[in-house]
Amino acid sequence: MRARYGIPLKVTAGVAATAAAGVVYAAGFEARSFRLRRVTVPVLPPGMADLRVLQVSDIHMVCGQNKKRAWLQKLAGLRPDFVVNTGDNLSDTDAVPELLDALGPLMEFPGVYVFGSNDYYGPRFRNPGRYLLEKVQGRHGLNGNKPVVGAVHNPWEGIKDAFDAAGWVDLTNTRGRLKLPQADLAFTGLDDPHIKRDRYERVAGGPEASADFSLGIVHAPYLRALDAFTADGYELLLAGHTHGGQLCVPFYGALVTNCDLDTDRVKGLSTHTAGGHTSYLHVSAGCGANRFTPVRFACPPEATLLTLTARG
Repeated sequence: MRARYGIPLKVTAGVAATAAAGVVYAAGFEARSFRLRRVTVPVLPPGMADLRVLQVSDIHMVCGQNKKRAWLQKLAGLRPDFVVNTGDNLSDTDAVPELLDALGPLMEFPGVYVFGSNDYYGPRFRNPGRYLLEKVQGRHGLNGNKPVVGAVHNPWEGIKDAFDAAGWVDLTNTRGRLKLPQADLAFTGLDDPHIKRDRYERVAGGPEASADFSLGIVHAPYLRALDAFTADGYELLLAGHTHGGQLCVPFYGALVTNCDLDTDRVKGLSTHTAGGHTSYLHVSAGCGANRFTPVRFACPPEATLLTLTARG
């Protein structure tokens, strides 16, 4: 028996079954298959002791995500020297208590943070096929989204209050310091370029001369932010936002980055050059997803333990 367009019905059924199995795998298994990425970055001044940095990003917490919550709590067992949270903590307006419970053990360590768009605003449903098509064709979003109108307000103030109470440093378009036993660290952060809240002119001027080492922190790795940090002489930049592409093609990689960063640098460690300088760039693939598209394929959720070592 054949369908209207000459395709055997059993072939059509087979394709549908395969697609359904893929969705079940992507949502039921891989989206909850949490991993720890380990990266070594030879970026510190000669003679400086190693630093262990835990980067968490794009948690997109939804009520009832108990496996994610337990996994995040266990990351405290790594005992990092400090934590960097690169934003998009929420995907549910009611999930702040569960988010703070998940991050509670990590807030015992020194830390810094920036917010992303999904900290400020609740997610909205979008057709994922249309999203992929628009991004692949480059029709919008390369310089950030239009100003947000009619969005659901997320209770980000409660997250900020808890982070601040724990001693984590807010880097929203500002600079901050962490004085650790082994190092005095300086940070320069931006608000989210994805919704055009970044204001680099407020923090321009390059690394702090009085610090042992300086880092640039931003949620979404838009080129304008990376260019500014790199041209100013920062040697290490940390970002999130991309979800590593979220839906990737095995043996090929990501189709989209959800910003103007190229897909070759959608996650992990790479470099960025601007203004005659080159920086290391680490983009976290994150450990969550928008509640309306809770799937990941060929791109498992992750956090990263970066070991910063002295330059050769």
